Amino acid sequence: MIVDQLLIKLTEVFAQDIYTAGAENANELYLEVNPEKILEISSYIHLELGYPLILMFANDEQSLKTGYAIYYVFADRTEGLLLIIKTLVDSGKMEILSLSKNIPSASLYEREINDLFGIVPVGHPEAKRLVFHGNWPDGEYPLRKEFDVRHKPVFAKKETDFTKVGGEGVFEVPVGPVHAGIIEPGHFRFSVAGEPIINLEAQLYYVHKGIEKLCEGQSIERCLYVSERISGDETFANSLAYCQAIEKIARVRIPDRAQHTRVVFAELERLTSHLGDLAGICLDAAYGFATFQFRMMRGWAYGAADELCGMRFLRSVNKLGGVRKDFAAGKEAKLREQLQKIRSELEDTVNIIKANSLFIDRVENTGILETKIASDLNAVGPGGRASGLRFDVRKSFPYEVYNQLEFNIPEHHNGDINCRMNTKIEECFESISLMLQALETMPDGNVLEAINSVEPYRFAFGLTEAPRGENIHWVMTGENNTIYRYKIRTPSFCNWPALCHAVKGNIVPDFPLINKSFNLSYAGNDL
Repeated sequence: MIVDQLLIKLTEVFAQDIYTAGAENANELYLEVNPEKILEISSYIHLELGYPLILMFANDEQSLKTGYAIYYVFADRTEGLLLIIKTLVDSGKMEILSLSKNIPSASLYEREINDLFGIVPVGHPEAKRLVFHGNWPDGEYPLRKEFDVRHKPVFAKKETDFTKVGGEGVFEVPVGPVHAGIIEPGHFRFSVAGEPIINLEAQLYYVHKGIEKLCEGQSIERCLYVSERISGDETFANSLAYCQAIEKIARVRIPDRAQHTRVVFAELERLTSHLGDLAGICLDAAYGFATFQFRMMRGWAYGAADELCGMRFLRSVNKLGGVRKDFAAGKEAKLREQLQKIRSELEDTVNIIKANSLFIDRVENTGILETKIASDLNAVGPGGRASGLRFDVRKSFPYEVYNQLEFNIPEHHNGDINCRMNTKIEECFESISLMLQALETMPDGNVLEAINSVEPYRFAFGLTEAPRGENIHWVMTGENNTIYRYKIRTPSFCNWPALCHAVKGNIVPDFPLINKSFNLSYAGNDL
């Protein structure tokens, strides 16, 4: 449904409650609506039109004379359209109507807004703290513009409120936040009856860094470097989404050669990430041979990255308006050789592990994420696709030159570890194919269209398909080429709740394996 048709349809139903309407950046439709009708309007968009809620955030717009605003972002993934509903908050009440009962994916967003802005979601079934658990003081809301980043809050010890599961023989198993492995901190509270897991509650944000606050008032160039450091293994996907948003605001079209180059790096990051995930699954299933096969291939992929840009984690590759230099020039033949080597080894390894009945028995029907739950929570990336949610930003919202290249989206429906593993295996082959296609069709020419300035108070979305899935960055510019508001939603934010559902009915020793099959980012969640 195109923008005009959608606007006509919504106006027919909610004529009195739509205050303003306007299209931005070709595929973004913004509507400001009556806040008292937000539950009705959102439920209609979600349930009747079938648009998932993919993002929700607040913005302190007091300096713009509009007060506090809430943005609800819905997606038409068939037409490649974003529908953004905006409501204003009564500064005397600082409340919004909760959508969580009708739209489960709204729950974490509303809790996040409550913590960071002090805007209370009225009617939320469980509006406890999300970001600031433990010792964060009451009445301190860091994403309000009035909050000074130099201010040091007075911390006070508080008990964390976990969900209690009652019943005879039910007990709790706390795990973390400090773990035996070299991973970031996260606390997992299991409620079990005997061996089966009844409930799992994950408490994250131990490494919350205040990235969105850090970017306020900073230059657009400086914030590019921040975007690269959100999550170490999704460096390129995050910086690319940020660049897309700024390039839309500046109305700049980047050169074709830069677009092809970005595809090569985006797929190289995906390949490297997936090979690491596959190694992790095999390691937690005690399958040593396959573990080291995937780790070896990942090392080869890192070698290709180092050859191209001198940086395994692909930092300082993207630049506003394109890429920093012509990284592929003169290296095409060597990269093709390395990719074909990985593909050949991957084919052999996959054939071996799929013939191992003991290993397949371990991953089949373990950690099932049901399709309905995946849909309700807006599970994204391989975690969602393994449960039948067959969408991909590269197809739904094509960027760079993906619409000129041929690739398939894996289709799986059982939602278990085996399906998530197979999804990533198939995506590895597709990534290799995409890189080879991009190298084959890459034209000559420049790789950078300089961006020297941007208009203040314009805004745009950047969307990429990160290795873990749909990745969304919304940028609103300020005066003098600075950032007014930078909202980031990585795929891990959507998939952590999905993981908690996938473990139910399994036993606690299955958790590391199920967890590894999603392989979510702590840093990418704990912004």
